[in-house]
Amino acid sequence: MDDRWSQSPDGTVTGRDGRAVILARVADTGSDALPRANLLADCSRCFGLCCVALPFTASADFAVTKAAGEPCRNLAADSGCRIHSSLRQRGFAGCTVYDCFGAGQQVAQVTYAGRSWRDDPGSAAQMFAVFPVVRQLHELLWYLQEAIEKSAGELRVRAADLQTATAALTGLPAPELLEVDVATHRDRVNQVLLEVSTLVRADRPQKSRRGADLVGARLRGADLRGANLRGAYLIGADLRSADLREADLIGADLRGADLRRADLSTALFLTQFQLNAAHGDAVTAIPAVLTRPGDWTSPQ
Repeated sequence: MDDRWSQSPDGTVTGRDGRAVILARVADTGSDALPRANLLADCSRCFGLCCVALPFTASADFAVTKAAGEPCRNLAADSGCRIHSSLRQRGFAGCTVYDCFGAGQQVAQVTYAGRSWRDDPGSAAQMFAVFPVVRQLHELLWYLQEAIEKSAGELRVRAADLQTATAALTGLPAPELLEVDVATHRDRVNQVLLEVSTLVRADRPQKSRRGADLVGARLRGADLRGANLRGAYLIGADLRSADLREADLIGADLRGADLRRADLSTALFLTQFQLNAAHGDAVTAIPAVLTRPGDWTSPQ
């Protein structure tokens, strides 16, 4: 846990200034400490932060180049997107892939209490710097929720404690958020995620393909149950009808991967961001907590 916070046995996380955040102890109660709904993007409660704070370069994913802190030319005054229904056709496929894990509404409604960068231009630069920090913390919360659900005993307690600590960090004031050592905190979280992964995959021994270069690999129909595909480069890989149940996909690059008829129903640490970047169909099996991308329409 960050040294600015301490945690008591009842799950109370208290800061040096006396503020406290009370979060349920998942390991004790069996209930969700942080509902997944809090980790799903709600653009209606955001200020278009991803459309302003983040930079992008003209490429196959973006039709133009935009600097960090510069509003996208398609961002409307109400923070909506003027071309939302035709992003791919207009050359902005990258926008349809991105997922903030709910960081947008957290920064907009909690960190800045509903005060936008338009309302207070003086806070804009700080807000744009805070957003990617919270986005990283929310991504960790997503993984930790799954770790809690798929572990038990002491390991589950450790995952729940880390979730509590991570959630507390997201509630820090903006200046303190900018001081958070996300890399060190991520390392702590990753250790627990690795242990959960090893536990879940124990009955399905597979040769590790962690970080493997599988760009364009022909893996159609492959039995990849329980495979360690952490950080693997699966760009454009043919994974049609592949069995990826219990495969650890954290950080795997699935851009352009063909997942038609593949089974990812119980894949570990899969995110909406990864699905959005891949190709699938109505038959592709995905975890219940994720949403089938809109262009995955009919079986092929």
